Amino acid sequence: MSHNSSQKAQRHPKNRRVLILGAGYVSLPAVEYLAKGQNTEVTVASQLQSELDNLQKLNVNTTLIDVQRNYEELEKLISQQDIVVSLLPYVFHPDVAKLCIKFKKNMVTASYISPAMRELDAAAKEAGITIMNEVGVDPGIDHMLAMECFDKIKNAGGKISSFESWCGGLPALENSNTPLRYKFSWYPRGVLMNCLSGAKYLKDNCVVEIPGNGGLLDAVQDLDFMPGFDFEGFPNGDSTMYIDEYNIQSAKSVIRGTIRYRGFSHIMQGIMQLGLLNPEQVANLHPNGPMTTWKGYMCELFDKSPDLYEDSLKDLVFEKVGRSERRLKAIEDLGLLEEVPIDKKGSPIDTLSNYLSKKLAFAPGEKDMIVMHHNVRVTWPDKSQEKRVINFVCYGEENGYSAMAKTVGLTTAIATKMVLDGEIQRRGVLAPLTMDIYQPILSRLRSEGLLAEEEIKSS
Repeated sequence: MSHNSSQKAQRHPKNRRVLILGAGYVSLPAVEYLAKGQNTEVTVASQLQSELDNLQKLNVNTTLIDVQRNYEELEKLISQQDIVVSLLPYVFHPDVAKLCIKFKKNMVTASYISPAMRELDAAAKEAGITIMNEVGVDPGIDHMLAMECFDKIKNAGGKISSFESWCGGLPALENSNTPLRYKFSWYPRGVLMNCLSGAKYLKDNCVVEIPGNGGLLDAVQDLDFMPGFDFEGFPNGDSTMYIDEYNIQSAKSVIRGTIRYRGFSHIMQGIMQLGLLNPEQVANLHPNGPMTTWKGYMCELFDKSPDLYEDSLKDLVFEKVGRSERRLKAIEDLGLLEEVPIDKKGSPIDTLSNYLSKKLAFAPGEKDMIVMHHNVRVTWPDKSQEKRVINFVCYGEENGYSAMAKTVGLTTAIATKMVLDGEIQRRGVLAPLTMDIYQPILSRLRSEGLLAEEEIKSS
């Protein structure tokens, strides 16, 4: 089922047509930015009418469509556009990209280039189209600030001897008082799954590999680059691939990591020890099974009767989480030992994700923040050493756009307009790693008030 629920944008034969797939919270700033463009007609497609209703004040067309179930309608929609912006979950990008290749339409996403997207590079070049990816905040602004710094150093004759990069989307400090010191502005499954991932980075010319299923949470380190904030960080994915991506083969250490408030990893380890991050389907969480509560489910995990005394259950949990009072208290504070009915989603991780999306949601008026920190060590031809530190901090607006929505949405929109205007001439599956792409985007982000600070220290 698809219909135009709003037809506000003026149809004109010379209008450039932009299709935005997905109308979630990061879409709004992108839609607003692109709808201001001259001779630009924006259509936003979503499967949720409530998301489209949020766009009523903007001069755009809206279409209700389930892209998973209505492929023919999506095909027709894409064929009528000049460019397609996919703000859908990354798993949908390859199918959208194949249609863009078929109809020779340019495409933009804010997601990492997955292997499935990378495979489409030759076909995109043959079709003569640009598929621009990784133009959000992480990935996106992180790449661009790093490449700008590297290119300046290289142009002045220096060599990059190490690169450390940390980034995180967090609640503002005053809104971080939760058991995890974290809040969710979208579905938490990705954040929880990330804790199960492995990682790889370069340290002093040695590759360090961290195993999945909890190894990441053991690899946490305190981060002290911002006085007043008690941050911690753990490695993110395979940092070694960026040695070639960033063209920094001279670097002896390269690590990219995720920022959280201190204590997050310790509590997540406890949640994991209880089996609540298990992605497998379990019978007692089947959506059509009998009603159960968090306390009842916990009792089942320990093969105990659901009417087990509260103190006895706490003792069992305390032992299971490594006899940590902090973990036990956090699990209590999250309501996971209470007679709270569970909305069962099949697997422990999906059930917990659904629960935390409500339990740890941002309340009206609360703010998020994006924190990014690059630490670049430089060796000059005279063998002198230097450290360059780049800090990028963005706060959400009270009752306005979140920091995540602003940074992802605006970056995506700026890149989209550049492709539309013919400023980006490269073809194929791209990331913003070259000066002709990153420089104009950073310049326009700065004019929108999104600024990074750079400090140079001799070492």
